[in-house]
Amino acid sequence: MSAVTPAQVGNGGHGLDVSTSLMAPDLNPVGPRPTTVLEQPLVRFGPEIPADLPSALRREWLVTNGLGGYASSTLAGINTRRYHGLLVAALAPPVARTVLVAGSIDWVAYDGHRYPLSAHEYGDGTIDPHGYRFVQAFRLEGSLPVWTFAFGDALLERRIWMAYGANTTYVTYHLLRASRPLDLEVAPLVTYRDFHSLSHGQGWQLGVAERAGGIEVRAFDAAVPYHILAAGARYTPRRTWYWNFRHREETARGLDDTSDLFVPGTFSKRLRAGEALTLVLTTEAGPATDARQALDAERCRQHALLEQAAALAAEPVVQQLVLAADQFIAQREAGQTVIAGYHWFNDWGRDTMISLPGLCLSTGRPADAAGILRTFAAYVDQGLLPNNFPDQAGAVPGYNTVDATLWYVLAIAAYEQTTGDRGLVDELLPVLRQVVDWHVRGTRYGIQVDPTDGLLRAGEPGVQLTWMDAKVGDWVVTPRSGKPVEIQALWYNALRSIAALLTAREDASAGEYAALADRAQASFGARFFRAERGYLADVVDGPNGDDDDLTLRPNQVFAVSLPYPLLDGEQAASVVEAVGRALLGGLGLRSLGPDEPAYQGDYGGDAAHRDGGYHQGPVWTWLLGAYAEADARVHGDQAAALALLRPVEQHLHDAGLGSVSEILAGDAPHRPVGCIAQAWGVAECLRVWRSLASPQGGRP
Repeated sequence: MSAVTPAQVGNGGHGLDVSTSLMAPDLNPVGPRPTTVLEQPLVRFGPEIPADLPSALRREWLVTNGLGGYASSTLAGINTRRYHGLLVAALAPPVARTVLVAGSIDWVAYDGHRYPLSAHEYGDGTIDPHGYRFVQAFRLEGSLPVWTFAFGDALLERRIWMAYGANTTYVTYHLLRASRPLDLEVAPLVTYRDFHSLSHGQGWQLGVAERAGGIEVRAFDAAVPYHILAAGARYTPRRTWYWNFRHREETARGLDDTSDLFVPGTFSKRLRAGEALTLVLTTEAGPATDARQALDAERCRQHALLEQAAALAAEPVVQQLVLAADQFIAQREAGQTVIAGYHWFNDWGRDTMISLPGLCLSTGRPADAAGILRTFAAYVDQGLLPNNFPDQAGAVPGYNTVDATLWYVLAIAAYEQTTGDRGLVDELLPVLRQVVDWHVRGTRYGIQVDPTDGLLRAGEPGVQLTWMDAKVGDWVVTPRSGKPVEIQALWYNALRSIAALLTAREDASAGEYAALADRAQASFGARFFRAERGYLADVVDGPNGDDDDLTLRPNQVFAVSLPYPLLDGEQAASVVEAVGRALLGGLGLRSLGPDEPAYQGDYGGDAAHRDGGYHQGPVWTWLLGAYAEADARVHGDQAAALALLRPVEQHLHDAGLGSVSEILAGDAPHRPVGCIAQAWGVAECLRVWRSLASPQGGRP
């Protein structure tokens, strides 16, 4: 096939191999403008990281599409997880996430030598080939990963991004420099499987048909067809299975760890300096195939995100967090939702409401916040917000949560405080009244206000209701039945927030909510504070009535950090200092004090071991925001509190590049584990960073 020339772009040509297609667009051509992480990346390495296998396997990249779909792998290109792939499409946004194109086998021939770009690991531990050895540099342009490979005097750049709002991934190979032609060959590795599972190829032949500019893959009759397009390239059919790819993170998790992948054929092209080849991987019927326009659109979109967040002149770490925040906001039916974490979480009520102020209000996205609040309002049932939505579209969500609904109230109050939009709150006030009514008279799972003290109790055998929700079979690891400390802080804040909203509307019923809050406040200090320990009980009035849990956990920090604190003065300072001494772990708070008998300083093993230790010691990044906020409140030093967040900047260079991990091991050096990118970790770090860096220094 003949190459498309630069002159053909926009004039009927496919435009996938233009020499200027990958130059940075002039996003604001008039006058000087601040430099952002799009032009001067915060996350960038020389060969010392991407060309060193252990370092490259430790780090993972992620790009998303606003639908719940994504592309992701390690810096080395080896898929260490079942969740990795170049096209993981959300076929029923934001769920039905399906691995379609898992990766590729890439080679170049230059000056009489053949060099690999890719790397894969097989079941016996063999790694072949070793393309990472030729990486000269890596950078994140905003949130887009870019590798530069060196072969003699040739430099080849590979860049990956997704089209926003489409299940379409672009992989571009751009020859930056060469004294002679370079031959590029790309063999896509395809499949069709739910992203939670692995599959094998025995007895299975994927249907492949050649189409204009590429191929169509249909795994089976009922499967969604997808396309691999590479205009300007020569396609050579192969129809070959590659067997026994190993996913080492699955091995470590005690799960099945091998899969097979199918190569339908190869795409090849001879490149000269300045030329490029782009593979378009897509489920869309009419994808955008002009690489320059697609890349410019994504760059301009990211620039617009920084602009609407008023972050064009912000610190690079803030800019990176703004772009990381965008990766979690996704479509659900006609509305919007929040993906709790990548790779394996879907949308959770609790995570969404904790994250919403940071993801949306700290980034100048009030319309997204309103859309999410409206989406979830439709699911409030018996005064409760869903805990999580299933991975299957249309399935009934679970309601086993006592805190998600209370965080929802706080998110609505934060929305009005930030935007001044009274209309949305007027619309949702009936829902908020319903929430309180159900909590007072009692709803699912024993959730009800105790009439003797005005505090909120919750719990039934075998059900996990707070954010410490790990469960192994029938064993609820941290049941916390009774009156958990953070639930009282959330209940009190929800009541005060509704009272304030009603007062602003001159609604006489505001006094009823204020009276409930007064009652809870009067009971709290006497029931929870332990002067001899200097901190708060984690749970009072347990299942046996008087078995208070005095375990040192981080949940008590919310009694100080939330907008309406339940503690002040010496008691508040004592709690914050006790939490900091025992639980602060660099990027967050340990979920259990290291002197407690059940403490686990590492995190790993099979599902039972991991879930059994999930809230028994690991450092949770999302708690760092609340701790910094509480520290600022009791000590009055915003700069010192902001310094607590500074380690996040270095963390952006590790684990999930440009994002914030879910958890870290409790013991130093606090190895990142769990999800590589977690919504509430990003959101709370961003929200509190911007709040503390502001002269006003207030929520949200």
